[in-house]
Amino acid sequence: MILNIIIVLVSLITMEVFALYFHKYFMHGRGWNWHESHHIHTDGYFETNDLYAVCFSAIAAGLFIAGSLWWSPLWYIALGFTLYGLLYGFVHDGLVHQRWPFKYSPKSGYLYRLVLAHRLHHHTVTRDGAVSFGFLWAEKPDLLKSQLKAKKGLKNQ
Repeated sequence: MILNIIIVLVSLITMEVFALYFHKYFMHGRGWNWHESHHIHTDGYFETNDLYAVCFSAIAAGLFIAGSLWWSPLWYIALGFTLYGLLYGFVHDGLVHQRWPFKYSPKSGYLYRLVLAHRLHHHTVTRDGAVSFGFLWAEKPDLLKSQLKAKKGLKNQ
């Protein structure tokens, strides 16, 4: 039981580390064709960027099946991935982008810091020059603002 909880927690934390690097180096790199829809205004409820969630959900579903049939730790890894996806949906799609049926915007605390960090990430509409690539981890807003300002300064030289 304890080992399964550890597997779930390690999987969840690993997903945030993976997502940070995947977002920075793939989504803002070769995967920009899908991710660009998230940095510009698009009509409708869905964006091409949402295909990433579909792909990651399919991986989690495959791990649930494999864990049920062959090796049970894969099931708990899939549970960690799924919990990460739910947290991502709540924070990113819900709090930051208000893609849910009610409006709530935190005014203080860590949730506010997450929202502010992601808004700073969206300060750029191109694949270059962005800051704050994590979804559940956010650096201090003052640090992100100075990084953004420095990147703009380098760009203007």
